[in-house]
Amino acid sequence: MTQPTSDRPTWELSGFGDEIDADPVVQVAVLQALGAHAIEVRSAWGVNVVDLDDEQLAGLHRLFDERGQTVSAIASPIGKVPVDEPVEHELVRLRRAIAAAHALGTTNIRIFSFYFAGRTPESVRDDVLVRMRALADLAEREGITLLHENEKDIYGDVPSRVLDLVESVGSSSLRLAWDNANYVQCGVRPFTDGWAQLAPYVDYLQVKDALAADSSVVPAGEGDGELLLTLTALRDAGYSGYASLEPHLSDFTALGGFSGPAAFGRAGRAFRTLTDQIGVTLR
Repeated sequence: MTQPTSDRPTWELSGFGDEIDADPVVQVAVLQALGAHAIEVRSAWGVNVVDLDDEQLAGLHRLFDERGQTVSAIASPIGKVPVDEPVEHELVRLRRAIAAAHALGTTNIRIFSFYFAGRTPESVRDDVLVRMRALADLAEREGITLLHENEKDIYGDVPSRVLDLVESVGSSSLRLAWDNANYVQCGVRPFTDGWAQLAPYVDYLQVKDALAADSSVVPAGEGDGELLLTLTALRDAGYSGYASLEPHLSDFTALGGFSGPAAFGRAGRAFRTLTDQIGVTLR
């Protein structure tokens, strides 16, 4: 028997607007066509969110308010720099991201845990923890939750180091954004190798999938990211947060990805197929 819609778990569907188009009007239109009433803001009009000025942020806020679109998170580039950068460099950028979060009505900011090219993860651990603790301290003072994304080639790229990071910093303002595809690209079976130890810290889901053979990104459920297992575990744990589409289906660089309206729509429909399969409603 099909579970009545009113009795099904409900998750908030969101997505990276700039994966659709540079114009936030188009971003919102496509997301709403997919049934998403939230948006994750990484850039608008081709300008990264930490570089938007007050007038641009006010314009975005008006647009979202007029269209009934809430903001799930600020997708900042904080921590996506070499660990040798001074701590203050990222604190300055985090203050800008916090200003954007306050202006757009969210308490969530995505961050990373620093590149260590040419060094071993073990050799940069202390430097990373000092920087992450400083970022968390600022977030605590501002009422912000930092969502660490497991990105390849940063300190927190595999489950063991993600766990070390969140437990060693030990801040209620440092939580996890879970990305199945990024784990696949690091040679990890996301659910099998990481879910049990990291689940208590996961507050946010970024939706994309990837093939282990060549690291190529594919729609949800078409890769080796163990998406269905992860989604089922989230459902069983009573998750009721955001699921943010980040398809990366057309192009991606170190700073982000792009899909375009058509591919983004295909990604959204693929994800909804999975959530329908496990009895979760997206809104």
